[in-house]
Amino acid sequence: MQIAICDDDQLFIDHLTKYIKEFFKRSRLNCPDIRTFNSGEALLHDSSVKDIVFLDVEMPGVSGIFTGNELKKANRNVLIIIITAYSEYLDEAMRFQVFRYLSKPLEKQRLFLNLKDALRVYSTATFKVPVETKHNVYSLPASEIIYIEAVQKKVFVHTMKKDYESIQTLSKWMQILPSNSFFQPHRSFIVNFAHVSDFDHSLIHLCGDQFTAYLTRRKYTEFKSAYLFYLESMR
Repeated sequence: MQIAICDDDQLFIDHLTKYIKEFFKRSRLNCPDIRTFNSGEALLHDSSVKDIVFLDVEMPGVSGIFTGNELKKANRNVLIIIITAYSEYLDEAMRFQVFRYLSKPLEKQRLFLNLKDALRVYSTATFKVPVETKHNVYSLPASEIIYIEAVQKKVFVHTMKKDYESIQTLSKWMQILPSNSFFQPHRSFIVNFAHVSDFDHSLIHLCGDQFTAYLTRRKYTEFKSAYLFYLESMR
């Protein structure tokens, strides 16, 4: 895991770095690698994979908004926490799905709460599951699974890269997958909340309109509540 801090104020970088190290010490966790950058250009030129990024908006050169958009293009799972004294940038930041928006001066306890949320989301995104087929066993990040479908006596795991014919049953998959991110809306489907675009009383649309899954009427209210809770937990 890697945390990046990008801000043109070195004193603020030092301050934030101290808080992050304190958070991990209090949580009795090993502190991950923390890399610091004084500009958006320097951050974007660095090829290492960033998992959590603390990003200032107003910096010399390219803005934090441009930098955040480029980071999301390169890695859709990166968690970006905007930290700035200028709240007028909030709407622009939300367009590239910023994870959190914190204001300066930094409140330590609020930072700690958001770091805790970020670690929970990170662990879910990197959580790997075994996909067992007739010939191989694949280890895949659960976040890559769009949905799982039972067709007659076969079970297919649909991911962003390819589909797998799994020998595991849907009930087995419900035991394997993290319950806060996956839901069974129909006897033949399990969907990943992260890929839900919209839904009505009978269909769930995933990845825009690329895929659909059935939603039974008796499961509609439960699905809606679980999905809204998931969205709230991602804020």
